[in-house]
Amino acid sequence: MNIGSFIFQGQSLYGVFDHDSVLPVCTALLIKYKTLRDLLDDDALFMLSDSTNLTTAILLDDITFLPPIPNPRKIICVGLNYIKPYPIDGVAPPNPDNIILFGKERDTLLGHRASLEIPKGEPAYSFDYEGEIAVVISKSARHLSVEDALNHVLGYSIFNDGSVREWQKHSIYAGKNFANSGSWGPWITTTEALPAVEEMALTVTLNGKIVQSAFGREMIFNVAQQIAYASSLFTLYPGDVIATGSPDGTGGSRTPKRYLQDKDVLSISVSGVGTMSNSVSLST
Repeated sequence: MNIGSFIFQGQSLYGVFDHDSVLPVCTALLIKYKTLRDLLDDDALFMLSDSTNLTTAILLDDITFLPPIPNPRKIICVGLNYIKPYPIDGVAPPNPDNIILFGKERDTLLGHRASLEIPKGEPAYSFDYEGEIAVVISKSARHLSVEDALNHVLGYSIFNDGSVREWQKHSIYAGKNFANSGSWGPWITTTEALPAVEEMALTVTLNGKIVQSAFGREMIFNVAQQIAYASSLFTLYPGDVIATGSPDGTGGSRTPKRYLQDKDVLSISVSGVGTMSNSVSLST
C-alpha cells in the first residue's frame, strides 16, 4: 500500500495512491484524524485498507504532492553510511566506528514534483543532492534491540538530503537545513509490499544521467542498527523519518564538482517504492 499526503482544491488531504490516481480518505475519517500522522498515532493504519473509508479517485496530475507526512516529529539523517571518497577529495575515509546522526528541519523538505530552491548568494555555488532510502517508524519505541527494530517500521520512502557543502564546514546543521533544499516522497510504501531493504536498489539521475546507484545491502550500518541506535537516544514516534545515508556520486564527490543548477531535474528511484522527481530553480 502506498500512503501519503497532498493538496487538492486548496485542502490538505491524505490517502492511498494507486498508479495514476489517489483515493482520499472520507470526510468522517478526516474529521477524526486530520493528518496521516494523527491516524498513525492512533495505530489506525488498518482503516486505509477498508475501501469504505476512501472516496473517489483523483488523478495525480490534479494534486500537489506534500511530503508523505508533512508534520513528522523528527527527521533523522545518517551520515557516511556508504563507502565513498567524499568528503576528503581523492582519499577514501575509514568507515565510521559509530553511526553518525544529524537532524533536519521540516521546512527544508518539499514533496514530489516541487521545485528545489537554489539558495541565494555564496551558498548557491555548493548546493548538492544526496539520494537516500528513507525508513518511516510505525509505533512508539525506546531502547529497541537490533533484533526487534524492524518490527517498528511502517514502510519506506525516497529522500533527497539537499546539502550546501561549504556551509557544512560552518556546521552540519547549517549545511543541511537551507529552506526548500531537499525533498521526500512521493509516498510511503508499507513493508508488506516490499522486499527486504537490503534488496532495494537506489538510483539517482540528474537530467537523465545516472549519478548515484547502490543497494540497501551496501550500507555500512543496516536499517535495524540505525533504528536501534536512534532509539537509544530518544523515543521514536509514529511518522518519524530516518534517512539512511547516501552512496557515492553526489556533486561534491565528482571531478570536476557538479552542483545543482537552475533548470536541473533530479530524479531518485527506489525499487518497489517508485520515483521522486524535483526540478531546481533559483530562489525568489
